[in-house]
Amino acid sequence: MIVKRYIVDNMQEAMVKIRYELGNDAVIVSQRKIRQKGFLGFFKPKKIEVTAAADDKDKKSSKHAVSSDIEKEIAELKNMVENLVKNNNKETKGTKKSQKIRIKENLLNNDVPEEIIENIIESIKKENGDGKINAKNLEKLLIKYTKELIKEDDKTDSRVQAFVGPTGVGKTTTVAKLASLYSLYKNKKVGLITIDTYRIGAVEQLKAYAEILNIPFGVIYSIKDIPNVLNQMKECDIILVDSTGRSSKNAMQIAETKKFIEEIKPDKISLVLSVTTKQRDIKSIVENYKMLDYNNIILTKLDETDIYGSILTAAYYSKKPISYITVGQNVPDDIEEANSDKLIKLVLGE
Repeated sequence: MIVKRYIVDNMQEAMVKIRYELGNDAVIVSQRKIRQKGFLGFFKPKKIEVTAAADDKDKKSSKHAVSSDIEKEIAELKNMVENLVKNNNKETKGTKKSQKIRIKENLLNNDVPEEIIENIIESIKKENGDGKINAKNLEKLLIKYTKELIKEDDKTDSRVQAFVGPTGVGKTTTVAKLASLYSLYKNKKVGLITIDTYRIGAVEQLKAYAEILNIPFGVIYSIKDIPNVLNQMKECDIILVDSTGRSSKNAMQIAETKKFIEEIKPDKISLVLSVTTKQRDIKSIVENYKMLDYNNIILTKLDETDIYGSILTAAYYSKKPISYITVGQNVPDDIEEANSDKLIKLVLGE
């Protein structure tokens, strides 16, 4: 018979020590609370004194049992590690298959229409054939086909430029920014014209910018005013024409704007869109405004969102290049020429 005494903080600690040293068949003989030794022992928590006993044979068999338990746990741990390695290898093998799924999810989260995503993935499949493709090559192909959709404008400074688009996209502010850009940074003689006589304050807003820049300003109230106003701008290198914001769902209003544009005969027509517009609305706008035969797109309000799928949506459905983007309200600082590499990074969530 083996008898041992343990000084512990609690019974759980006692049971661990007893089972380890005496085995599972050990018996607790007694237990009592005792104070710790020394003067400071009066101020410390009491300990527990536990006395336990076990037969010599039980001890030997229990030690063997404990040893067996440890060996069993090691074996289980080994199997667990092996299974983990196997699963990791399976995931690695399946990475190539899931790359396209991850790309699709990423683009969907960035509000890119599924139709466009499937088109890009199909193009990648045709390019790659049946061969295997790694993540790096897939990324290159993704950028390649996205770049084929998002194109930059040729940056030509056309003399007469008209700006069209729906209400609330920041068209007038964009025109003012471009007027400042041409006048202050490119040393061009700029003239401002507005045909937006419907919106309250629109004429005064653009007129105020013209006065600040000290450039000529004209208002077209009816088609018959067009020749006279354009004649007043004959000395200008650049003439920027702001139009009335029209709902893309109202074909009659767009047709009315078309009459003015056709009479003005601009060298370039820019469709102004906000990137905060939903993908379905973007598609509707670029389709319905095609009757104006616009040449390029200007994207506004990039500072007001962190979801940029509308950039790709606009480029895909319009089949037109992007000339400028705006990133704030400051005139003229918050406008810049479009850079396809930068726009692609935004679309792909980089």
